[in-house]
Amino acid sequence: MNRPGRRLAAAAVLLPAVTLAAGCAGAPATSAPATQAAPPSPSLNTSLDTAAGTWAAVAMGGSAAQDNNFWQLFIRPAGSTRWKLVTPPGTADNGGLVLASGGQALVTGFRPSQDLTYSPLIQTSDGGQAWSSLNPLDAPLASAPDALAVKPGSGEMLALLDGGPAEEAAPGSTTWTTLASQQALAATPAGRGCGLQSLTAAAFTPSGIPVLAGTCTRPGIAGIFAAGNGTWQAAGPAIPAALIRQDITVSRLIRTAQGMTALLQAGTGPGASLLAAWSADGGHWTLSPPLPLHDGALTSASFGPGATAAIITSSNRGQITTGAGSAWLPLPPLPPGTATLAPGPGGAADALAARGGTLTVWRHLPGGTAWVKIQVINVPIPYGSSS
Repeated sequence: MNRPGRRLAAAAVLLPAVTLAAGCAGAPATSAPATQAAPPSPSLNTSLDTAAGTWAAVAMGGSAAQDNNFWQLFIRPAGSTRWKLVTPPGTADNGGLVLASGGQALVTGFRPSQDLTYSPLIQTSDGGQAWSSLNPLDAPLASAPDALAVKPGSGEMLALLDGGPAEEAAPGSTTWTTLASQQALAATPAGRGCGLQSLTAAAFTPSGIPVLAGTCTRPGIAGIFAAGNGTWQAAGPAIPAALIRQDITVSRLIRTAQGMTALLQAGTGPGASLLAAWSADGGHWTLSPPLPLHDGALTSASFGPGATAAIITSSNRGQITTGAGSAWLPLPPLPPGTATLAPGPGGAADALAARGGTLTVWRHLPGGTAWVKIQVINVPIPYGSSS
């Protein structure tokens, strides 16, 4: 470990005992098999549901190679059916936005691009009407949609950096300190049992325990780790027997109002499949049936009210699941240019499609057979500028 163990030991009292049994289920921790390439990380195009409403980050503009891609932030306020543009001003966002919910507040991290070498952080508590700066990270945030986490009610934060280290900032602190590196976590008994290859997500359990997740190279192990007993404890769900020989990657891990939701990819290539996992306490997990990816890849994933999750695959198809243990339901073919899905109440979904500086919002209602255009937002894009 890269930090004192007293805080981890205190957290262990809150960690349900079942996490140890569940996280260790799977193939025995014998010699590591030959590894395959890990699945690519989902895009930063995503949406999440908070008390203030549903937020969505969308890449718009032009070519990233020419620095003409500008990330935009939108909100559908609670109780509203309309979206509005609330991108924080004054900071170059070509590198991408990383969102983290802190209850009513939203924290946005800016990934570095061009001459920006650190990661500014900014927050809002009024639905994006006003923003205030937080202490920045002096290194790049990882390019992962769950690279930033906020503990509601306290302001404590976790962050994954490029290359795998995880850092934390105590409530009200002006400094970030190392929580764990990928190498240090991989050297723990839980990390060795999974054959941890990389870190993909940071989160807090409902009781406030820091959690890290990643890619395992030992088949049948879901790499979710909670702080406890001065080290890291395996806290992932048991993998179904049909997938026990597959390597597992935690593609997404997020805390919601209902608990925690994770997306797990089993295997790679033509036989890969995706599972959603839900936990109300960070220790007892319920899984969805596996969703075959049919040689596709997860390109975007979003989370809505009531533990709803929605995904887009590289074949430009959408799927939605409406809560703990429910199956995946296919959506009609997505509108052209769909960057992210925003799940709504009752299994509804909005598709946010970007083309240049135009965002078109399409809506699908449960039982419907088509998408209906409901809104067009014209976004001023400063082409040729880095801010």
